[in-house]
Order: sequence, then C-alpha cells, then structure tokens
Amino acid sequence: MQPRRPLLAGNWKMHGLTASGTELGKIIAGATGLKADVLVCPPFTLIARFAEAARHSPVMIGGQDCHAEPFGAHTGDIAAEMLADAGAKAVILGHSERRVDHGETDAEVCAKTRAAWRAGLIAIVCVGESRAEREGGLTREVVGRQLAGSLPQGAAAARLVIAYEPVWAIGTGLTPTPADIAEVHDFIRRLLETRFPGEGAAMRILYGGSVKPANARELLTVPGVDGALVGGASLKAEDFLAIGAVYR
Repeated sequence: MQPRRPLLAGNWKMHGLTASGTELGKIIAGATGLKADVLVCPPFTLIARFAEAARHSPVMIGGQDCHAEPFGAHTGDIAAEMLADAGAKAVILGHSERRVDHGETDAEVCAKTRAAWRAGLIAIVCVGESRAEREGGLTREVVGRQLAGSLPQGAAAARLVIAYEPVWAIGTGLTPTPADIAEVHDFIRRLLETRFPGEGAAMRILYGGSVKPANARELLTVPGVDGALVGGASLKAEDFLAIGAVYR
C-alpha cells in the first residue's frame, strides 16, 4: 500500500470577507513544496473567488456543509453540486458545531456524504466526543456510533477523509495527550478496515481541536495521524503555514 499523503485542511468557519483573499494568496505562495495536500474551506460567499485564485496552485478550496438534495425549496441551504460548480473540491460534514448547534444526526451526515460523492467532492466527515463523554469513558462508544451512522456503504479512500475532533478540544486550548490521540485514531482505523476492506487502510484520518503552531509537531507526528483539520489558526497564513511546516 502506498503511504497515505497527509492533508492539511483549514476550516474558516464564519470568518472571512473579500479582503481575506490576501491571506489565501500567502497560503498559496507558502504551500509550494509541502509534502501534503492543502485545503482551505472559507464561507460560501468566498468559494468561487478563492477557487479562481487557487487555480493551478497546490491549494484546494472546499465548503463547510451541504444539503443532501441536489436542488429544491431549501432556503438558506447549498447543494453539493453548487459547491462543485463554484470550484470546491471537498466539503466538511458533521462538524461538532453542526451536530450541536443545528442538531444534525448521523443519518443526516450520512445523506450529506452521499450528496458530496454524487457531486464529485471529497467528504471530510467529523466525529468526536464531548468532555462529559470523555470523562465517562464513552469515547469509543460515541466515535464508533458516529462512524457507523455517518458513513455510507461504498466508501473509498479517494473520496472520504475522517476528522477526529474531540468536541472539548475545539477552540478551548485543551488537547488530548498524544497517547490519547493515537488510541482513538487506531480505534477508528480498525473500524474502517473492518467495514471497508481494501479501502479502510488507505483512508486518511485527521486530528482537529486546538491545533496551532506551538503544538503542531507534537500532534501531527502521532502515529496514525494523517494531517489536521485546523480552525482558528488557519485564518492567518503565517500560523497555518507554520503548522504545515511539519510536512516540509
């Protein structure tokens, strides 16, 4: 099996205006030479503009969510086909902020993942436990249930990435220990290999949750970690590229 190529993905969440193209330009300039794929997921309003700016560069542009249907009376939603039409190559699905703030279920994430594949997008499916679940010893139960319910049959490494994001570590400055991360990533890997023989071993598993320049090397060199889904630190090119420097 070929070594899994790392993926450095930036989730800009609800940040970014037209002027943010300056930061994208810096990311594009600094991404050359990284031994990793690089993805920036800005708000919907910037996808087409960013995709045009990143054309013929090593940086891909992605979305942060999509609807399960290709079109219809769904005010305020966006179809996976619309993302692809705007130039997106991937989409983040099932992020904890969507699961908690919008009440998204595993079944809904599964339907959105099918939609992403229908539109030719890479689906980055997020899983992770809350602090109460972690302290209650339920990490494996929660992550296993989310994976079982959120991933459709027929998954392939070329179109599916898993992001393990412990909810209690997102934006809090708290992070699991390298040993904790290695344990969960190994657990996820074994579930993927069992469910998707021949593909599960090649699927990338990212770590997300307060990844920043100061801890990037420690977190991203943990065995079984195939890259990072970065939140706040991806908004500034200097910080995002400092994290990416792990892959130089």
